[in-house]
Amino acid sequence: MHLLVPLLLLLEYLALSDPKVWKVEHPTTLYAWEGSCAWIPCHYTILHEEVLENLVVYRDFQYDNNTKNFTGSTLYDMKKSGSPHYQTRVQFLGDKISNCTLRIHPVEAEDNRRLGLRMTSKNEKWMEEINLNISKTPPPPHIQLPPHIQELQEVTLTCWLNISCSSYRMNWQWSPEKSQPDLPHSVSSTFLTTTAVSTQSQLTFQPQWTYHGKNLTCQLLDDESHMLLSQEMVQLDVKHSPKGVTMVIQNPTPIREGDNVTLSCNYASSNPSVTRYEWNLQGSWKELLPGVLMIQKVAWNAWSVTCAACNLWCSWAPHVNLHVQYAPRDVKVLLSSPHSEIHSGHPVLLQCNFSSSRPTDVRFFWKKNGILLKEGRELGFDSITPEDAGNYNCLVNNSIGQSSSEPWMLQVLYAPRRLRVSINPKDSVKEGKKVVLTCESDANPPILQYTWFDWNNQNLNHDDQILTLGPVTVQHSGAYWCQGMNRLGIGQSPPSTLTVYYSLKTIGRRVALGVGLCLAILLLVFLGVKLQPTWKRIQSQQGIQENSSGQSFFVRNKKMRRAPLSERPHSLGCYNPVMEDTINYATLRFPVGETDTPRTGDAQTPEAQRPSLNRDNTVTYAVVQKRQVGDYENVTPNIPEDEGIHYSELVHLGIGERPLSQEGVEYVTLKH
Repeated sequence: MHLLVPLLLLLEYLALSDPKVWKVEHPTTLYAWEGSCAWIPCHYTILHEEVLENLVVYRDFQYDNNTKNFTGSTLYDMKKSGSPHYQTRVQFLGDKISNCTLRIHPVEAEDNRRLGLRMTSKNEKWMEEINLNISKTPPPPHIQLPPHIQELQEVTLTCWLNISCSSYRMNWQWSPEKSQPDLPHSVSSTFLTTTAVSTQSQLTFQPQWTYHGKNLTCQLLDDESHMLLSQEMVQLDVKHSPKGVTMVIQNPTPIREGDNVTLSCNYASSNPSVTRYEWNLQGSWKELLPGVLMIQKVAWNAWSVTCAACNLWCSWAPHVNLHVQYAPRDVKVLLSSPHSEIHSGHPVLLQCNFSSSRPTDVRFFWKKNGILLKEGRELGFDSITPEDAGNYNCLVNNSIGQSSSEPWMLQVLYAPRRLRVSINPKDSVKEGKKVVLTCESDANPPILQYTWFDWNNQNLNHDDQILTLGPVTVQHSGAYWCQGMNRLGIGQSPPSTLTVYYSLKTIGRRVALGVGLCLAILLLVFLGVKLQPTWKRIQSQQGIQENSSGQSFFVRNKKMRRAPLSERPHSLGCYNPVMEDTINYATLRFPVGETDTPRTGDAQTPEAQRPSLNRDNTVTYAVVQKRQVGDYENVTPNIPEDEGIHYSELVHLGIGERPLSQEGVEYVTLKH
């Protein structure tokens, strides 16, 4: 209640004052601490161009209604300040026209009151109130941060106090946390306006991401003693991309080709937090958790992988080499020498190559047609042979596994060799069958031309590999051989014998013929036995005739043409009493020799009348005409070509020397 009366008096006085005449500007509240100084900027304006005549500074002022004036503890009186003995803590730094700035030094705790500036001119008066906030110790400064702090982007931080005093020197210092980089020097400044009074320090720098979450301290130091007066601390919020991103392999090492590999993407710091991950790798994979990934059946060439952690920005981890271990790759067989065709008898060198292997410690092996040959990187032949041809594989193995090359065909060129003739179906066949002769050979390049020969070395004029005979006969039996030729030479086979034997049909025909001949002979024997009595009677009769004629002859199996009957000489006919039912006769001509005496025969013609045909007395001629039923033992009945006419040469065995017999002539003695 006791405070209400002075306030009412002040309001009454202000109501009596004309605010349109005076206009005073100054900070509403001024701050200072005990022992420091207070700088009070002030500006005033008086209408009617009046000047300031007096300025009195009161502490805890009050308006006295009796005297119609203000009373209180006087800190400063302009009229008294001119006296050399006047001492005061308040100093007027203004003028009588517009500046009413004051400085209080040193400030005492009792100054924490309302100050009143009583300003008077010739015709006008004015009371201006100023608030002082005095503390025993310096207040903490204020730190002003920019709304957004990003790493490596220049920012300015301001540390300030609502105080200013040129006679009291202060020093500012910015201090980061320990282990943080030193900050650049700050810039201090003082602002004195009628609206605000401040002393500030501005720190401009490019914050690193390591400042994030760290405390930054602004300290106010005494300039003389360097004692800490006050300080303020703030935590920095530095926006930055994820830092310390690393790729971690969670599998036990070593990693082998085909294994499932689990990777995790880690980071040390991120502001704002990581929201997603990116991956750079090969093969098939799936993300198990955010930042955890599994490569399915890792490839042998999955050398390096990396990941990125992302917020507003993405940060990539250093590449991590998986060091996948695998069996040797791209194994090949190379022909080192020769560089052209491989001929039999030449030296040959093969080499085994591969592109890569992990681990690099390898061993080499060689296989031919799937059979292990030897160990070593090279395979050499001093003199290659056709038997060395085939499919060769090179095998390379390490501790992980073994890899094989594709089969490499080693071709050896050579002239035809090992020729032979194969007979199909077999080398002994029946006549009438089809026989295939094949000239089998071993040659590279293949034989271009074949030549066939028989057992007489006669060229069969057949140049194919297969010689077909059919249907074969017995005449095809014999040895056959072939000859083959390529561009490297000629080869010849040994003879192969083909035997063709009679078929059952032919054998039957020949057996039947033999049996027929045997039967014919038996028949003749039988007829001979049956006709022997008759033959004896004939011989007896012929003996009678021979006794009468003194002549005998033989019949030779030789066919001759009969002379015409008109040309026949006088002949002697003989009667055959055995064949009375048939007509049989013989005409015998007996040449007359020099020693023979002419005689007359039964044919009624003297033999001496005929000319002598031969002087050796050995050749006679006879013509025997017979019927279908033979009446002589040396005549075969039913001979078609002579129609029953048979001619025989008769050798006359009369008087004189008996002629020598000829080869192949059968003689029969006829008696008549």
